[in-house]
Amino acid sequence: MHVTAIIAAGGSGARLGAPVPKQLLEIGGRSILERSVEAFARHARVNDVLVVLPESIAAAPPSWLASAGASVRVVAGGARRQDSVANAFDRVAASTDIVLVHDAARPFVDADLISRAIDAAAAHGAAIAAVPVSDTVKRVEAGAGDAIVAETLPRETIYLAQTPQAFRREVLADAVRIGRSGVDATDEAMLAEKAGHAVHVVAGDRGNVKITTSADLEAAREAAGSRPASAARVGTGYDLHRLVEGRPLVLGGVAVPAGRGALGHSDADVVCHAATDAILGAAALGDIGVHFPDSDARWKDASSIDLLRRAAGLARDARFDIVNLDVVVVLERPKIAAFLAAIREGVAGALGVPVDRVSVKGKTNEGIDALGRGEAIAAHAVVLLERVERVALHPF
Repeated sequence: MHVTAIIAAGGSGARLGAPVPKQLLEIGGRSILERSVEAFARHARVNDVLVVLPESIAAAPPSWLASAGASVRVVAGGARRQDSVANAFDRVAASTDIVLVHDAARPFVDADLISRAIDAAAAHGAAIAAVPVSDTVKRVEAGAGDAIVAETLPRETIYLAQTPQAFRREVLADAVRIGRSGVDATDEAMLAEKAGHAVHVVAGDRGNVKITTSADLEAAREAAGSRPASAARVGTGYDLHRLVEGRPLVLGGVAVPAGRGALGHSDADVVCHAATDAILGAAALGDIGVHFPDSDARWKDASSIDLLRRAAGLARDARFDIVNLDVVVVLERPKIAAFLAAIREGVAGALGVPVDRVSVKGKTNEGIDALGRGEAIAAHAVVLLERVERVALHPF
């Protein structure tokens, strides 16, 4: 069964009163949008994710979204929510069986709820997540300068709708067609109802809150344990290459005289490769193979100091500052002590940080295994990033 998720994030969030669209604001060091997208992109049963953004942001999406992988694509939204979802539905793969629609403003959706919605749509055609009300519900009518209770509604029949909403492809096609005919609706389930489809209810989650007001945002940040200004992230990286004749030995962009060099698709610079993985890992941006795969001819014989510079740029785009980097090179011979200052300077330059934030050390493996026999070289790296919330009128 092929499942596609549509993340509706095309609005401006005007009711929140923030200087940027609310989906770009942070909760616990990650944006509301990032939390929602990741919930579906990482779900084992979701094959594709379409993220609907305002046209200006869709033209230059956040770097973490641009590098999220082939399964995640960006779509420009429309004037209304239903127009945005319709735009995304036009991009749904023909092989799709089930389509999920989720509001990006619900960043705490969990995997179990997503699975319940998928199963219900597969069984019934259309389903929404919803929770029953616990308070007594009154229908009121406006009186002469006052509100008057018209009736008390049986609360066991009243549910509060959430997302995700899930549909068989043909059911959502009917809903989109009704919406494009001129019918206004607050969600796709309402359009499906108007198209004559029964919409089933699955148990929602009271933690699956929607961020609408500034009070909602503050409560969500408190629940997530947000730190208001910054959050520290630690990442580790490791790299190993065979040593062979006829290859240069490059460490931190510095050519080290040696009888043999590291074998690899690029220049096989273990210092830069380990540091790159540490940075990408700390920022939760994947790894070196995701961004610079050895199957891509662009990176054949590439300078790894340039790859490190690109990784640092990706981290900064995700609003991380590099605090410090520590690298250990494991190499039996040659000794690299005389080159450490130049290596540190090269790495610091690529990262755009002072050299006193970069440490590089050389160790041997005491004659043990392939490293100790001088058949390979390895490096370990640890990096500390600090995430800083930078709010601007146009952050991209």
